[in-house]
Amino acid sequence: MHRKNIVLLLILSLFACSKGSSVVAPVKPVTPVTEPDPAQFGVPFSGVPDRQDATIYQVNMREFSSTGNFSGVIARMDSIKALGINVVYLMPIYPVGVLNSVNSPYCVKDYRAVNTEFGSLSDLRALVDSAHHRNISVMLDWVANHTSWDNGWITSHKDWYLQDTGGTVLSPPGMGWNDVAQLNFNVAAMRLEMIKDMKYWVLTANVDGFRCDYTDGPPVDFWTQAIDTLRNMTTHKLLLLAEGSRSTNFSAGFDYNFGFNFYGQLKSIYSSNSSVMTIDDLNNNDYSNAANGQQIVRYTSNHDVDSSDGTPLDLFGGRNGSMAAFVVVATMKSVPMVYNGQEVGTPFRLSFPFTGTKIDWTLNPDITAEYKKILTIRNKSTAIRRGTLTSFDSADICAFTKAVTGEKVLVISNLRNSEINYTVPAALVNTIWTDLMNGGSITLTSNLALQPYSYLVAKQ
Repeated sequence: MHRKNIVLLLILSLFACSKGSSVVAPVKPVTPVTEPDPAQFGVPFSGVPDRQDATIYQVNMREFSSTGNFSGVIARMDSIKALGINVVYLMPIYPVGVLNSVNSPYCVKDYRAVNTEFGSLSDLRALVDSAHHRNISVMLDWVANHTSWDNGWITSHKDWYLQDTGGTVLSPPGMGWNDVAQLNFNVAAMRLEMIKDMKYWVLTANVDGFRCDYTDGPPVDFWTQAIDTLRNMTTHKLLLLAEGSRSTNFSAGFDYNFGFNFYGQLKSIYSSNSSVMTIDDLNNNDYSNAANGQQIVRYTSNHDVDSSDGTPLDLFGGRNGSMAAFVVVATMKSVPMVYNGQEVGTPFRLSFPFTGTKIDWTLNPDITAEYKKILTIRNKSTAIRRGTLTSFDSADICAFTKAVTGEKVLVISNLRNSEINYTVPAALVNTIWTDLMNGGSITLTSNLALQPYSYLVAKQ
């Protein structure tokens, strides 16, 4: 969502009465929708990566280019590819509601239309084709929990919405999101229409999956139902990202859960001198219900936190500190996500509702080169993407190996703005490594003096 209150995700029952103020009927049987699906546009993309091998790039079209539209993204697709990206996710592309609006792209007026601010359906298709031509998959942002107040569903299907005892449609309870109306997931007909609309974009625009907004709002059984339907589109391999933190998102069938906890802990390490070893607990807890390569998507920026908290430069110690943090994000235990503009060290926030200053793509080519180097190392390394993690963290240093048969990678990153003498674990003393960042070889001794925010990535 475009607000920061995601930490309040654990509402015991989204559709329970709020102090007796709302009424929800039981789920009612519904006759299956018989309207045929649209014809498939283009050829389903055969290059969608396996879930472990994705490197995701978030596009905020309003800020991305001077034109603020699909064409502006197409013009930079080669640069996105060169960064090391194989999955692009587009923030919501649908018309934005006007009634009670704050111009949020997460206030959807029509689930089956393209916002003319960004272009036409043909322009969206051209973007998807452009990405596929470069072996890049495309995910759309899907907003299932709520709609705008002038969405046609409110007029034609008021019963699809959460209402109080007087029949007034409600905003999401307890969230303060007054620009949107809460859908009622106890209505089977609404669920079916929502799922059919998701299928619509897979077929009509040939997209490769969805980043699902505020996934912890709708009930798990809705997502299970939706994902089962989408996975049965056997002509398509789809990637599905839950912008949520509940472990049952994995059970529902999502490929990815969102790294809220990891981002928050990184901030605490940098701002409050928290122990780096707290990351180890997250690597266990965040993956507690994951199976078959399901992953946490981790980041140092996205549209929410960039707007509300600050840029990676603000939060993680400037140029050097933010890169030390990103090395951990990209290599430790995650699928990394890059928010547009962080790769050029954008020095200002891209603030909601994202209609202000545009990204200056000429800034800081040295930072861009460092992102490319890190992501290239990740993309070439099976050990980083799929290997077994062994942690050697200290209070100040994030250190670990990732290993598969025939390959082992070592990462050591100083997350402090001071020189740290790191005591090398006995298992690593006298081992020889190839330096993947700078070339040459490294032999580890019992002590390693690490300069502020310095990092090492090496392999055997």
